[in-house]
Amino acid sequence: MIAGVMPRPNRPPRPDKPRGQRPAGRPGGKPPRRLGGQPLPAAADDGKERLQKVLASAGLGSRRACEELITSGRVEVDRTVVTELGTRVDPEAQEIRVDGERLPRVRRVVFLLNKPVGVVTTNFDPAGRPRAVDLVPADQRLFAVGRLDRMSEGLLLLTNDGGLANLLAHPRYGVEKKYLVQVAGVPGEELLEKLRQGVRLAEGEVHAKRVSIRSQHKQSAVLEMVLDEGKNREIRRMLARLGHKVHQLKRVAVGGLSLGALLPGQWRQLAWSEVEELRRDALAAVGPEGLRPPPRPAAGRGRPPRFERRPGSGRPPGRPGTGRPPRGPSTGRPPRRPGGSGPAPEEGAARPGGGRRRRPGKASTWRGKPAKPRDGA
Repeated sequence: MIAGVMPRPNRPPRPDKPRGQRPAGRPGGKPPRRLGGQPLPAAADDGKERLQKVLASAGLGSRRACEELITSGRVEVDRTVVTELGTRVDPEAQEIRVDGERLPRVRRVVFLLNKPVGVVTTNFDPAGRPRAVDLVPADQRLFAVGRLDRMSEGLLLLTNDGGLANLLAHPRYGVEKKYLVQVAGVPGEELLEKLRQGVRLAEGEVHAKRVSIRSQHKQSAVLEMVLDEGKNREIRRMLARLGHKVHQLKRVAVGGLSLGALLPGQWRQLAWSEVEELRRDALAAVGPEGLRPPPRPAAGRGRPPRFERRPGSGRPPGRPGTGRPPRGPSTGRPPRRPGGSGPAPEEGAARPGGGRRRRPGKASTWRGKPAKPRDGA
């Protein structure tokens, strides 16, 4: 052992891992991918749902709270304790228990509410303001489909059906929402065309599918706007960007549904035929191929090469990691000296500074000292 050098501790050998293999995906997370960026085939649609989603739909709390119930061992499926997240179950055919009590069967419901001004659509509000879910007498845990800000009013759907909520709220399905908007001033046709073409906001360009003037007064006008997507306070921000402040905003229709004769604060439960019509309209917009999520390329795979390789060579041209051509006589530049800056000195030429080499990377800040004469010189 060399003096002054501590011996390295003995580490256990690493287990042999076959090259080209990746670990399996996390439970409930992204599925593992094959080499080459191709995703593994999706699981068959057997009517099963993730266990935490079933518990949340039954009103036991949010999905994160239901995940804690599962990992703590308080959930049983067919008299067997389940602690693995992402377990898929069939609530109609399997018996699910939480703390020994059987989970009740959940019935899918959809309510149409005329939300009044001053009511928030979130389910959790630390400020204690009135919530939209409190206006509907339901035993199930409901959530709003889309959002209406506190100062807006009109049609709001409340449901416990996550699949239907995704069909109605996701922009890829293009479900139309109609609004009546009272603005300050009277917009001209040029401004309406800008709303149709698109207005640039912080998250990108947004536009109205259709817009027209419903009525106008001396100092205000009522616009009828139709959108097929929904972003946070989208209409208010679009019109404010064009110089028109929104005084009132009311949603009057979603797809084929309308408020009808409902007054602010009133609600009604949708019939099954109305729910199925909403679902068919959303699915008809994308077709059967649109139901499949687009493939996502794997990181580092499937990307175009940054430069072409030389025929018959396994090394790309130029310097590694850059797309620059190699330096040398072919480019007209002198070859660089390894470990220093500037061209390499010619053979037999004396080095500046007494022949000492400069420290790599600090040639401009470090001064070389004259070399000491050798013994016998």
